[in-house]
This record gives sequence, C-alpha cells and structure tokens, in this order.
Amino acid sequence: MANYPSLVKRFAPLFGLALGASAQAADLTVYTYDSFISEWGPGPKLEKAFEQQCQCDLQFIGVEDGVSILNRLRIEGKNNKADVILGIDDALMEETRKTGLIAPHQQPLDALKAELNWQDGQFMPVDYGYFAFIYDSRKISQPVGSLKALVTSDASVLYQDPRTSTPGQGLMMWMKAVYGDQSNQAWQQLASHTVTVTKGWWEAYSMFLKGSADYVLSYTTSPAYHQVVESSHHYKAAPFSEGHIAQIELAAVTTTSDSPELARRFVGFLSSDQAQQIIPVTNWMLPVRDGVELPAAFDNLVQPQRIGFSASEMAQQRKSWLREWRNAATQ
Repeated sequence: MANYPSLVKRFAPLFGLALGASAQAADLTVYTYDSFISEWGPGPKLEKAFEQQCQCDLQFIGVEDGVSILNRLRIEGKNNKADVILGIDDALMEETRKTGLIAPHQQPLDALKAELNWQDGQFMPVDYGYFAFIYDSRKISQPVGSLKALVTSDASVLYQDPRTSTPGQGLMMWMKAVYGDQSNQAWQQLASHTVTVTKGWWEAYSMFLKGSADYVLSYTTSPAYHQVVESSHHYKAAPFSEGHIAQIELAAVTTTSDSPELARRFVGFLSSDQAQQIIPVTNWMLPVRDGVELPAAFDNLVQPQRIGFSASEMAQQRKSWLREWRNAATQ
C-alpha cells in the first residue's frame, strides 16, 4: 500500500475526499484504507471502471491502514457494513479469517503470478510489494546495505506503528527475521535514532519528503512513483543483504454481504487485466498478473531476496512480537 499525491499538492490534506457514507445506500460497500481512495489512489478509477461494468453504485469507506480494517471488522462483527474488505495483507490473513466473517471468493487462481504461489480460497491477491527503507541520494551517497547496518547507525529514521500500519507490521517481521531472539535489543538501538513512529504510511512518508529523516520505511516501488510522476531520480530504495519482507495485499468477500454475487464479481475484477493496469501506477505496487505493461521505471527497481514468515506463523506470534516492540521501542 503506497500511493503518492502530486508534487504541487502532496502536503495538502489528502483524505476525506472519498470517505464516509453517502446519503443513499450503495449497492456494494468496500472497506479499504484511506490512501487507496484518495484522488491520487486507484480507488476512483477502479470505482468508475467497475460501475460501468456492473451498472451499480460502489462505495468505498476508508480507515487509516490495513491493520485498521481488521480492527474495525472485529469491533463491528456481524454488524459491519462491508460487502468486501480490500487492503488486508497476507500477514493479517489468518487473524482476519478467525473472525468468521470471510466467505469463499470463488475466483480462478491460474492467472496469478507463479511467484505468489497463491492457493487460498477466501482471500484474493490485489497487488504486492517489498518493504524497503527509502533515502534521498542527494543527501546520502553511501546508503546502509543491511538492516543491521541501519539499526546500528546514527541515521535518523521514520517508520510506522505495527499496531495500526501494515508497513510497521512488516518492519516488525523484518526485525524478527534478522535478529530473532535479539530483537528486543535491536528495537532499543533503532529507537535511539528514530525521529517518530507514525500511525500510518502517508504521515511518515510526507515527513520524509519534507526532510525530517534520512530514511523512511516504505516500499521498493516508491522510487518508481517519483520517476514516473515527478521525473525525479534521487529517491532510492536501499537494498539489504539479509533480504526483504514481502507484502501481498488482499481482497475478500464478507459472510454478511447483502450482495455476495456482486461482491465476488468485484473481487474478481480487482485481479483482471483492466484493474491490474490501474493499480501499479496509482497504488505503486506490483501487479499480481503477468503481462501487465508497466512504465520503464519499474525495470530499475531493487530486486530483493524474499524472507519472512508464513501467514500462520505470523498469526501465532503477532501479539507477542507487538508486546516486545512496545516494551523495547517505546521505553
């Protein structure tokens, strides 16, 4: 999950543009995250394209981040208004499944990239990417080459809260994959040169663009935005020798949907050629299908080694890892 406003407006208030309930009930309601439905995100274009197909009214309701979608679903339970949730990632998949609110998507999986190795019948991939620390090459000529080098450096860092943000959760997994039982000490080291921990991705990234830190947690695809939209080539992702954590963003139909057939149709649409042409250049993530034509900037991205944990391992360990982060990083 990462989209970016234009240079002229990038520090203007982004959200509240496509949020909230309309006066008339929609035919299909989708819970997603705020930046997905900003005017620069994929939401408006996807809404227009799908409504032309279905002759229906699609409404997005936005929350802070992917973790917040799960939190809202848990709080509302069977009283939720969502037909579809969009923006839960694979690290949250098993916890979301445990709510009992996710129905089978009934979509074919054979068109998805083999790299994803996707077999799940309830959650459908929408896009994917790799977490990375972004830096400005005008300021930093020799970036750190590993997570351990970043943690032990004195470089100023911005990242997101793993309790509310999927990138923040990704960093938590990254720290655990690299440091294992030594994560507590690593979090303390990182905290000593962390500028702040933000609730969501955009808050941290906008602070970075204003020059508030040397590095910000984002995605390997972030430089593609700057190259394509701004013709700027100085924002780069630091490749880490230990490897990078992947994130697969997902869509799912709720068991409480009043329009399950339409909901499944929308989930299928999100992985269609038409939608996959829209998402990479508005949400700035990678397409889940092969053969999607992308700007040349995508050819120059960091090609990381994938490390991390399975969805079931993450579900088992997430609470204890969050406690470890909170105790170490917030001291």
